[in-house]
Amino acid sequence: MVKLKNSFQRKEKKYALTHTMYSQLREKLTPYMQEDEYGLHTILSIYFDTQDYEMIRHSIEKPVYKEKFRIRSYGIPTEQSMVFLEIKKKVSGVVYKRRVALSYQIAKEYSQKPHSFKLKTTKDQQIKQEIDWLVARRKLEPKVMIAYDRRALFTAENDDFRLTFDFNIRYRKEELTHTLNDQGERVAPEIDVLMEVKALGAYPLWFSEILAALNIYPLSFSKYAQTYQRYLYCKGDFQHVV
Repeated sequence: MVKLKNSFQRKEKKYALTHTMYSQLREKLTPYMQEDEYGLHTILSIYFDTQDYEMIRHSIEKPVYKEKFRIRSYGIPTEQSMVFLEIKKKVSGVVYKRRVALSYQIAKEYSQKPHSFKLKTTKDQQIKQEIDWLVARRKLEPKVMIAYDRRALFTAENDDFRLTFDFNIRYRKEELTHTLNDQGERVAPEIDVLMEVKALGAYPLWFSEILAALNIYPLSFSKYAQTYQRYLYCKGDFQHVV
């Protein structure tokens, strides 16, 4: 399991790497960063949206404010595994996350019975009420599972600077409310590794110099948006564009 942090904010940038670029980058990062204790692990998320995918369509338009809701698991969950109900908001380029932890067994029933349980702490219950309001207001329902295998690097000198590397990003439309697994089709076969830089402020100078030396540049890439544009919208799940 990852460390539980129920709310935080940061800036995030994505970079597409080939396997060769990834190997070169990891070598250059060795003096500065180390892999966290979890090693290679799998992350699974069930993304919720309106019936006609209004939230992701709005997000693709790159507005000043956008939001997503998902149920996230670190590893393939059992009934009693801890998973997260998570709201992810982006305001003027800054990402805010608020989430609460609960068992997968309860999470599976959440969309049908969101008010059937309360959480123990006042802070968690406040976050859950925010989630309840969003789900009810937008009439959200589970739309797609997205999974990937991740490695994460950190530096002891700066808790607010972190790198993640995602491999084999995959999706599935079916069997979203039953036993969750990580089986699915590749979302972006042309991307070997998706690096995400998570930082509160400016990058460390040594990291900026490494990116420049390896000719690594940011790109716009959202796992859910790419899945929608490539495999959901084009297959007729939404018949018109507003």
